[in-house]
Amino acid sequence: MVRRRRARRGSIFFVLALLPAVAGCPSADEFLASGDGSFLITGGRWLDVHTGELVENTGIGIRDGRIVSLGVPPDTVEYSREIKLQGDVTILPGLIDLHAHYAVDLFGEGRVDETAAYPELFLANGVTTTFPAGEMDPVRMRELRLAIESGERAGPRILNSGPYFGSWRRGWDGDAMTTDSIHREVDHWAELGAAGFKAKGIRPEHLSALIERAHEHGLTVTGHLDSGFGDSVNPQDAILMGLDRVEHFLGGDMMPADRTAYASLQEFDDFEGDALRDIIDLYVDNDVRFDATLSIYGYWGPHDPEMTEYWTDELRFLTPYMRAIVEARPRRPVSESFAKMSPIKRKTLKAFYDGGGRDLITLGTDHPSWGRYWSPFGVHREMLALARAGVPPADVFRIATLNGARAMGLGDDLGSIEQGKLADLVGVAGNPLDDVRAARTVQFVFTRGRFHSAFDLLAGAEGKIGPADASEESAWRPGR
Repeated sequence: MVRRRRARRGSIFFVLALLPAVAGCPSADEFLASGDGSFLITGGRWLDVHTGELVENTGIGIRDGRIVSLGVPPDTVEYSREIKLQGDVTILPGLIDLHAHYAVDLFGEGRVDETAAYPELFLANGVTTTFPAGEMDPVRMRELRLAIESGERAGPRILNSGPYFGSWRRGWDGDAMTTDSIHREVDHWAELGAAGFKAKGIRPEHLSALIERAHEHGLTVTGHLDSGFGDSVNPQDAILMGLDRVEHFLGGDMMPADRTAYASLQEFDDFEGDALRDIIDLYVDNDVRFDATLSIYGYWGPHDPEMTEYWTDELRFLTPYMRAIVEARPRRPVSESFAKMSPIKRKTLKAFYDGGGRDLITLGTDHPSWGRYWSPFGVHREMLALARAGVPPADVFRIATLNGARAMGLGDDLGSIEQGKLADLVGVAGNPLDDVRAARTVQFVFTRGRFHSAFDLLAGAEGKIGPADASEESAWRPGR
């Protein structure tokens, strides 16, 4: 709740208390939507992701969307708005999800990108930057990015990924693709503002062409790869081609080419052997990022209350019509393969962390929802999964912020609370270094020079996902 208190030194002074929004209570946006874009935020503490320590907040000065000072400002410096945080508040850098699917599959007939509520939901969960990692409708996603950039919509920074490169794209014809055609596609989407590309189900020659052209544009490539089985590419070979980031599986001799990566991972148990050590060293030596996506296995495996609990009613963001359909469905059957892989994935991630990969791990949620567990809330489940794997809380937040920014070449502007960087700030109740789940209690988000109430963002997204009635179902049933 924001209450106007009094003016001081010509400024407008507010107190932001850790209380939920109530009827008739003015929102942060109503108070802070206009002015010259200068703020002074005091109170609470902020997380220095470089040192992993909490710093008493004596003042974060912001002007035109950038942090211009940290600490008590000189008397000669004035800000048009001063915001005093009260209560047990921790300020985090904006969270970054590098596998942030906007796609949902509500009827089990194919994915569609959800744009009615997801932008607000990502922001309400403290996620200020997203890389969709493959878009079902890249034109629609580009339009959403432009709407957010213009201020027409509230939402996170979208680093467009364009269409999938590989068999996962609808209509992809691998036999018809050539080096020249891939280069032309990369040129096209780079011109339209893509920030990077995603390969999934791609052949070696096509991946090589994609990496080559993307790098000519100064853009990165990530890949959901396999073992080398069939026409697939082992991450080890992709790294030698110059791939920037790898999703899900480390690869190498851990994943022999005589079977799929999924089959190998279910059987892997040699955590002290050369295969794991060698592939970790390859990542470290080549500065290649790893997006482990630990939490997705909890959605498909046996129900794990700690990982899949609702701390808020996520179903309220469905339309009433769609909610009735979702609630009438039986529970999804347990995937035995995912149940086997989940603990192995956690051990593998910890070995990667211990083996010198701390600064190479990025956070990715990778969850195209079927009507439960929305992707924007997944960032908090992924942070919990990292902590459960044995990553210290301070480094969980480093992974979720600074590592992601650096992986996308944005480390000079994003990922930490530092003078000169963009002011992407998230205020949460409590101390997330004691328990990473404290980061779920988002109170406010500051990004693009605007102060957003998390409560208002959540309220505005209610009842928007899915068809309003049977006549609208076709838009959510795209098929393959």
